[in-house]
Amino acid sequence: MSNFNFNKVIIAGRLTADPELKQTPNGISVTSFSVAVNRKYQSKNDSQPNAQQADFINVVAWRSTADFVARYFKKGSSICVVGSIQTRTWTDQNGQKRYATEVVADEVNFVDSKAESGASQGVPYTPDAYTAPAYSSPASVASGFEEIKSDDDLPF
Repeated sequence: MSNFNFNKVIIAGRLTADPELKQTPNGISVTSFSVAVNRKYQSKNDSQPNAQQADFINVVAWRSTADFVARYFKKGSSICVVGSIQTRTWTDQNGQKRYATEVVADEVNFVDSKAESGASQGVPYTPDAYTAPAYSSPASVASGFEEIKSDDDLPF
């Protein structure tokens, strides 16, 4: 197992701020955002057996994924990010070495329905406009499945 390398992360939570789309000098889209994810823990004094604390995870998305996030997500939106953890270092203006650890998004997916996310309130949803993963996979749409509006319509 000396050649075993695996770096994959899946996080689901809520955006802490509106994503801001930027461009590199070469014209490549990039956006950085933070996702709040609740984590359960056992408190020391057992007065709160299932206490929760939020972790704020920094994420960066590039190219069409960055465009997708900036267009369809806003502060408070539920989001699911699949990517890898990356660390980087740089020297700041004062000569201090700085470190950052962040998730580099490979896929970004909706968690809420259109109504919950605000997409039905004037923001059009057009998954064909971007190559980033969208609400449903093309395979499920192409296979002829139909959407069932409620559980009452199920045959079992």
